[in-house]
Amino acid sequence: MLRKGISFGRIAGIPIHASWTWLPIVALIVWTLAADVFPNQNPGLSDTTYIVMAVVAATVFFVSLVLHELGHALRARREGMEIDGIILWLFGGVARFTGEFPSAGAEFRVAIAGPLVSLLVGVVSLALAIAAPLPTAVDGVAAWLGYTNLVLLTFNLLPAYPLDGGRILHAVLWAKTGKREGATSSAAGIGRFFGYLLIGGGIAWLVLAGGIGGLWLAVMGWFLLGAATGEARSATVRTTLEGLTVADVVERDPICVAPSITLAQFVEEVVWAQRYTTYPVFDGERVVGLLPFRRVAAVPRSEWDTTTIADTMVPLADVVVVGEEAPLEDVVNQLAGHELQRGLVLEGDRLVGLISVSDVARAFQRRARML
Repeated sequence: MLRKGISFGRIAGIPIHASWTWLPIVALIVWTLAADVFPNQNPGLSDTTYIVMAVVAATVFFVSLVLHELGHALRARREGMEIDGIILWLFGGVARFTGEFPSAGAEFRVAIAGPLVSLLVGVVSLALAIAAPLPTAVDGVAAWLGYTNLVLLTFNLLPAYPLDGGRILHAVLWAKTGKREGATSSAAGIGRFFGYLLIGGGIAWLVLAGGIGGLWLAVMGWFLLGAATGEARSATVRTTLEGLTVADVVERDPICVAPSITLAQFVEEVVWAQRYTTYPVFDGERVVGLLPFRRVAAVPRSEWDTTTIADTMVPLADVVVVGEEAPLEDVVNQLAGHELQRGLVLEGDRLVGLISVSDVARAFQRRARML
């Protein structure tokens, strides 16, 4: 489950969110377009026109980013993968999946789907700008949108993991060698190389020419370096946890609480005797949610007598739920991406126990010492 930010609803059942880091980028793009790009590209228009062009262009540009990620997500759904959602953030957008790609071919098809959407948006936008008799302002927005999508497409197709080009390379290496983790190590190494290259190029740009372009190049290189390193670490985690399931680490027989009791009752009858970080909420027949103690602590004590567990808990629909037989290498990504970093282990409606990122980390440490 995606960490919450700004929600834009759902498209084809897929949640669309934006991180708070996305807002400064929107403002920066609008300001840059209105103050510099469009006045130079389409001189002679009014300031108001440039502002309107900038707002429209930025809006359509981010729509194109969502379409790019929808290309990935819808293709992944066809490959049988579960889609966590799409989030816009500082460096664009990302589609989040649950679990791993079932095959190299599936990864290739998912990776290429997004760039194909960007190619279509870029070509259609430029074709309209060149061939259609559009008003000057509309023509300017279409030309910028087409050019920007094609430039970003070119950058995104660099064979640098985890960019789309790097994922395509990873799929090819995986198919050729039959070893997914080995392919990840090689692709991540190439991704780190491009990261260092962009950082070096950005610093050189700043020193020799100045301007914000060099800074952005260095920041993008830093992001790519960190992402590639993270993918390599994830591959190590998957290899180390291979063969382990949720049943190997589940915390069985957790203390449950009823949704109808007040927070005052909960603290007096449960917490003082058995203090835990999280409690499953059980209505007598089934689990209906999860109660992190920090949510209780966030409620003013003056309201504990009138606030119930049901008012405070995280509903079951918003909790990570896994089965005992789920591989730990898949579950760890679900837990790490959730705000609670904990989940419920259920078999049908029967509560088996709890699982957390900390439980998986301890299993990883034990297994790593044995290898």
